[in-house]
Amino acid sequence: MTYKKTIPSLFAAAAVVVAMAFFLASPARYCESVREGISLWAVSVLPAAFPFLFLTALFTRFPLFRRFSGAISPAAGKLFRVSGAGGSAAVLAMLSGYPVGARTVLDLYERGAIGEEETFRLSCLSTTSGPMFIVGVVGAAMFQNPLAGWVLLLSHFSAVWLVCLFLRIGKRPLPSAPPRLQSGGNILYDSLYSSVISILCVGGSIAVFYAFGQMLCDALVFLPLGNTGTALLRGMLEMTAGCALLSKTPNALSLALCAFLVTFGGICVLVQELAFLTRARVKAAPFLAVKLLQGVLAGAICYPLALLL
Repeated sequence: MTYKKTIPSLFAAAAVVVAMAFFLASPARYCESVREGISLWAVSVLPAAFPFLFLTALFTRFPLFRRFSGAISPAAGKLFRVSGAGGSAAVLAMLSGYPVGARTVLDLYERGAIGEEETFRLSCLSTTSGPMFIVGVVGAAMFQNPLAGWVLLLSHFSAVWLVCLFLRIGKRPLPSAPPRLQSGGNILYDSLYSSVISILCVGGSIAVFYAFGQMLCDALVFLPLGNTGTALLRGMLEMTAGCALLSKTPNALSLALCAFLVTFGGICVLVQELAFLTRARVKAAPFLAVKLLQGVLAGAICYPLALLL
């Protein structure tokens, strides 16, 4: 085994042992954190994400999806070097938010609608948040300023698209004709089953990382991080908690950091996405590097715009 594989493995094992020690030292405290995460999932995420997961899974199995993919295929190929089906997945992700894009990429890959040569670029393009969360939750509810939400939304999509425009350089054009979708079986049942499994995985990751975030804050309680530092650390694990903390001191820097967190996604969202994308042969390390770059660029775009609010 090489050092490149040994060191990350040892680090991950150590992190697991430390988390277990925290949980055993104060089970009541971290059980409460898990309950808070489950409550967040049940109240906020489940009602918003599950219908989109089901409807997008169902929609991609209809002939209308093939027609729509064919219509946008030229634009998707020229702009991002992805197929029409891939461009359709990106549009659905823009409207729906995490983790619909990653789940749609896997679904299309398994059914032969997209090829392996485009899955990485498509994954970077279609793993986005949506207007409902960015404008409605972060902007209107947390910052109490819908205009701040629209600035976040603009920064978020601009950063994602700019990086994906760079990723297209040197890539060969894809075939203009949309590939044939493999279908069969009970479409309604298959869509419902895959959506239920997906949303349960999302809920589990939110609950676990909500507890991890509390553990991290407890471990660093003696460091003078301040509200901004604490919020950024929490957000790197679970972006919703980080954005909520940043909104308590609303200013240009807080909004820019929220743009970074929403675009990067935090480890919780990344784990959800990679659970789908690795099955579509997307390598984790390059994907994480692209998401980090997109997050930094989103923050850089957002900061000067936020100063104008």
